[in-house]
Amino acid sequence: MNTKTINFQVEKTADSKVNAVDWDNLPFGKVFSDHMLEMDYVDGKWQDPVIRPFQDLKMHPATSVIHYGQSIFEGLKAYRKEDGSVSIFRPDMNGKRFAESCERMCMPELSPEMFVELVAKLVEIDEAWVPKKEGYSLYIRPFLFAMDNYIGIKPSDTYKFMIFTCPVGAYYAQPLNVKIEEKYTRAAEGGVGRAKTAGNYAASLYPAMLGQQEGYHQLVWTDAKEHKYIEESGTMNIMFVIDDVLITPSEDSDTILRGITKRSVVEVAQQWGMKVEERKVTVEEIITACREGRVQEAFGAGTAATIAPIKMIGFRDEKFELPAVETREFSNKVHKYLDNLKVGKIADENNWVFNV
Repeated sequence: MNTKTINFQVEKTADSKVNAVDWDNLPFGKVFSDHMLEMDYVDGKWQDPVIRPFQDLKMHPATSVIHYGQSIFEGLKAYRKEDGSVSIFRPDMNGKRFAESCERMCMPELSPEMFVELVAKLVEIDEAWVPKKEGYSLYIRPFLFAMDNYIGIKPSDTYKFMIFTCPVGAYYAQPLNVKIEEKYTRAAEGGVGRAKTAGNYAASLYPAMLGQQEGYHQLVWTDAKEHKYIEESGTMNIMFVIDDVLITPSEDSDTILRGITKRSVVEVAQQWGMKVEERKVTVEEIITACREGRVQEAFGAGTAATIAPIKMIGFRDEKFELPAVETREFSNKVHKYLDNLKVGKIADENNWVFNV
């Protein structure tokens, strides 16, 4: 399919719900826009996409995804710019990561160009749902899942690609308490940690629940073999500022998801002349730096929260309180920079903003 001549079938709703939204009380991920996009993979090729009113799906009880978990997704956001237009932040990177997830999960790929065009078209249709309120955005959820009606363990022959959107406010309302996890693991080498596949998140729920019962918001995942190296924090990449150096786990390992927000933070830091180290990061060095008071900042980086400050790190029987969030020079500065970039308050010197 040539992405420059995609034939969209559009069935618009006759009854938009946008004027019924309570923008002052907007829960994250529970209010959905008027339309959704569907595109089927049948007989070895993608069919024309259909944009139709948001509605429930009807599925056969033997649908392959339910039983064998062939399912991947992405998350990105659209923003209302100061001039009233709409932008999407670095969707080409989401498209590239989606294609990589397809390959790992033995699913038919969409080119990054096709991915971006499909996302942009749905956002264009539901442009009225992009919030005008500061700090708000339109969350975009593209996903792909197996559709064969067959009880047998093999890659499906048929698939459904979908996108829906929902207006959202802030994901985290407060700085986070995190616990370094030494028993459970998010991903092992040779596994699917680099793919954004649904099963990774399902596997994290139980240990995350245990951590929450201890008063933590999220876990800091460590490597599966030795629990010696820091990998991610909850559903985000993790970053530290220690002795004025930005330190973050390298993405060379196939256990760490390649984050768009993290990559943006690294690139901005380098452009600002800050020393950046992407490498293996040991639990021992982080805990030693905490004990010595050298951890100036710690934060998660991800699409939902952008920058999520970490205020306390728990390790075994110790708890380390970090400097007050308002005193953190780098993460506050980069968060403001990225927010301003997305809504057109500053020049897009890196060509990261896609205008719908």
